[in-house]
Amino acid sequence: MRLPFLLLWLILLAWATPAAAQNAIHRCIGANGNPVFTDQPCDAMRATSVTAAAKVADAPQSPVPPPILCAGNLADLRQSVIDAFANHDANRLAGLMLWGGYGRGAAVADIQSLTALMRRPLLDLGPTSDPATAGSNGDPYASDAPPDPSPSTGGLVLHVADNSTDGSSHELRFDVVHRSGCLWLRSAG
Repeated sequence: MRLPFLLLWLILLAWATPAAAQNAIHRCIGANGNPVFTDQPCDAMRATSVTAAAKVADAPQSPVPPPILCAGNLADLRQSVIDAFANHDANRLAGLMLWGGYGRGAAVADIQSLTALMRRPLLDLGPTSDPATAGSNGDPYASDAPPDPSPSTGGLVLHVADNSTDGSSHELRFDVVHRSGCLWLRSAG
């Protein structure tokens, strides 16, 4: 009984010895950008460790503030519209709009229109010129302006470049609506 146990022990010992004798394999990226697998440290090979490169790649490149999901004033709403155009993000602009009362077909058509609109550069964004809908605040974009308790706080007019070659612009009007503590865009069509 002792002999089979001793033989099994020697076989296991012989099998485990080469595995313990092996050096660690270092995964590196060489100076030419190709992967290098070596038993030497990456620094000795003048290469970058893959784990160090992964840590650098995972680090945030630049702190970009998250988009505003609830505009508390007209200045924030205006900046969110500008940011949506700067990033050509139709979903971001759609997220600033009230969609209540839309049927499925109308909502899909409006999102398709917003997608087409995002392909054009934003030329100007300002309040509506109609004094009846411009709101009661002196400067509608002042960040310290109190929110208007009325359901409609005026409107915004977007001027985007037209598809024609004559340099004309296309005007799009939105009502600005105060609901649930946020300001929202609603199509003024």
